[in-house]
Amino acid sequence: MRRSMFILRLSVILLTGAVLATGTARAELHFDGEVVQGGLLIGHADPGSRITVSGDAVTVSDSGVFLVGFGRSDTDPVEVVATAPDGRVERHTLTPRIREYDIQRIDGLPPGKVTPPNQEVIKRIRLEGAQISAARNRDDARTDFANGFIWPAKGRISGVYGSQRILNGKPRQPHYGVDVAAPVGTPVIAPAGGIVTFAHPDMYYSGVTVLIDHGQHLSSAFLHMSRATVTVGQRVEQGDKIGEIGATGRVTGPHLDWRMNWRDKRVDVALLVPPMEPPTNPPPSGEQ
Repeated sequence: MRRSMFILRLSVILLTGAVLATGTARAELHFDGEVVQGGLLIGHADPGSRITVSGDAVTVSDSGVFLVGFGRSDTDPVEVVATAPDGRVERHTLTPRIREYDIQRIDGLPPGKVTPPNQEVIKRIRLEGAQISAARNRDDARTDFANGFIWPAKGRISGVYGSQRILNGKPRQPHYGVDVAAPVGTPVIAPAGGIVTFAHPDMYYSGVTVLIDHGQHLSSAFLHMSRATVTVGQRVEQGDKIGEIGATGRVTGPHLDWRMNWRDKRVDVALLVPPMEPPTNPPPSGEQ
C-alpha cells in the first residue's frame, strides 16, 4: 500500500482560480500531504489569513498554518478559500482520490454474533461516545502536528484503516485505526506533541483509552491499552511514554489501536508516518 508521509513534503502550489483584490503579486496557497480519502493536509497561507473549507471557517495559526482532512468515504470536492489581511482572495478545489478497502463478507453466523448489545450496554456505549466527543471539542491554534508523526508503538500491523466486515449481510462499522500487535506491557509513546484531553480506565469497546489533542481540532486516540501513564491536562512531547499495550475492551489479543480525528473526519494515521521499522522482539503470529 502506498504511504504518503509529511516528511516527503509533497507540496502542491495552488495558483489557479485566484481572485486578486489588489494589483499586487498573488500569494501562494500550498499544502503538504495527499488529497485522498483518509488524507490529512497541512495548509500554508499568508500570515494572518482567514481560511474556509467548503464554507466553514477553520482554525489558522499566526503563521498561516491550517489543516484540511478527508473521511474514509468522502468523494465530494472541497473548496479552500484563503483571504489575506490585505483583502486578496485565493481559492482552490480539492477532490479526494478514491481508495479501495478490505471488505470481508461472512455469512451463516449465529444471530447472537451479530445482534446489538442489550439496552444497558447501549446506554453505556452512548455515554462513553459523548465523553469522547466532548474531549475532542477543543480548538486552539497550536501546531504540534507540524513536526510530523512517529509510530506510537512497534509491532506487527494486524489491522488497517478502512477495512470492514459484513456479517450475515449486515455491514459493521469500518475500522478507522491502525492496529499494532505487540505483547502486553509494550510501551506506547506520543506520536507527536499535544495535550491529554481524555484518559479512561475501562471503556466498553476500547478499554483503557487516552486522547491527545495536537491542535486545531486534530486528536489521536489510543485504545485497548493495559494502563495509561498520563493524566488529563498533561502536556506531552513526541516520544513521551503515555501507556502500555494491552488487551482491554472488546479485543481478541493484545494490540494498540491508534486512530486520529480532524473535526468530524476520521483520517488514516498510516498516511502520516514512515514505514515502521521491524520491532526488536516481534510478537507471536497468533496475537491480534
